[in-house]
Amino acid sequence: FRMDHINNIIAAMTKEDIRFFKLYLSRTNASANRKDILLFDYIKKCADNYSDDDAFKKLYHSDDKNSFYRLKNRLFNDIGTSIFLQNYEKDDTIYIYFLISLARYFINKNKYDEAKYYLSKAEKKAQLIESYELLDLIYTDFIRLSGELVTYDPHIYIEKRKHTIEKINKLRQIDDILAIVSYRIRITQNFSPKANPIFVILEKIINEFANDKELKNSPTLRFRIYDAVSRMLLQKREYPALEDYLLKTYEQFSNEKLFSKSNHQIRLQMLTYIVNALFKNKKHTLSLEYAGKLKIAMEEHSAFLFDKYAFFYYNSLVINYSVIDPDKAIETLENLKKNEKIKRLSFYEVFIYLNLAIVWFDKKDFRKSVANINKLNMLEGFKTTDESFKFKVAVAELIIRFELNDFDFLEYRIKQIKKDYEDLLAKPENARETQLISFVSKLMITPEIGRDKDLLMNIRTFIGSNEESKDTEVINYNNWLKEKMR
Repeated sequence: FRMDHINNIIAAMTKEDIRFFKLYLSRTNASANRKDILLFDYIKKCADNYSDDDAFKKLYHSDDKNSFYRLKNRLFNDIGTSIFLQNYEKDDTIYIYFLISLARYFINKNKYDEAKYYLSKAEKKAQLIESYELLDLIYTDFIRLSGELVTYDPHIYIEKRKHTIEKINKLRQIDDILAIVSYRIRITQNFSPKANPIFVILEKIINEFANDKELKNSPTLRFRIYDAVSRMLLQKREYPALEDYLLKTYEQFSNEKLFSKSNHQIRLQMLTYIVNALFKNKKHTLSLEYAGKLKIAMEEHSAFLFDKYAFFYYNSLVINYSVIDPDKAIETLENLKKNEKIKRLSFYEVFIYLNLAIVWFDKKDFRKSVANINKLNMLEGFKTTDESFKFKVAVAELIIRFELNDFDFLEYRIKQIKKDYEDLLAKPENARETQLISFVSKLMITPEIGRDKDLLMNIRTFIGSNEESKDTEVINYNNWLKEKMR
């Protein structure tokens, strides 16, 4: 294995994880001078500066590294075992795998009654959380077990497995589409064209499932349909409808007590969507109120999903404060830059520097705005992101540079954009960007916009053409041009 795996795992371990791990190791030898503990502590202390050579010199006094590599592999395996033992009862899915593993162990030992006991427990638990993929594994093992127990009729489990596979196939259709939708939204940061053939397919599948009486009453499917409908409304930017749908659905799911620890992530996701929908509908106080509810929910069930949703909570603060209290938004973003867990995720670094650039632009501190754009352009995560998103950022940079009167750079950058994004500029959905670049070029040589009547008329037409397009723009083109006209 690569050394960065063990580095990353140890870096992510909490104080509770480390305490449990060391207790786990001490079950055989409680000595503090154990080489595996010394290596663990050394990796933890060095973090990104760790090197195998330095660790070897610290722990061994010979030239043979074989012992060191065996130690490192054993440490890696012991950490994995410790994490599993500490958490397998906290997650229903992992616990079911644990029961299945025990059943298979006893099958291999020819202890069939014991195997049946653990499979039965796994089946009840899987049925409770509607985990059809796990039920498929369980029924497969029951069928195999029936070959060893004469009194066991395999037909019962063959029928159960057939029924389960039918459900799996139906649910996988929507899962596959949702995976693609999620990926598209994620890599484009929502700066993408409205038309998307995936959503046509998704809408068709949802309508088919809505007529399936059995699946319609399934909490699992209801959660999937909620997710699909929300993503469709989000992509279509139908924010009032999205807000109404989310608030009603969240209340309905809460009243029916559908939320539990096993689906807690869905509840946190719903609250995140509600926060964003309210923000889009300019209900900033209510959006911040639901952000507070999100934080409270993140702390439930021993806060086991807190870290995963921390970014979304801070994002909800940033987007609302950017409108009602820009200084508070900047403070939040600067604090996020210091958050080690957030910094490890390149996608979130892109978010931080992009939003700092936008907020400083709104505060008319254009030098700080462009400084954050420069940092954004240097990020590895930004270099590998979607081309249409990078294109939008490049166009936004032209606006910032214009405000700095950096016309020499602008002239060079416009030529570069036309070359680098030639294909995107040719697409109809990017017509506004093409026009905006043209306006910037003309404004550079136009001391007073009112003197160029053709330019003035074209800008007025541009502003009145498509108000909805502002959702796809890093900096609102209409607002900026209105200011230039004033």
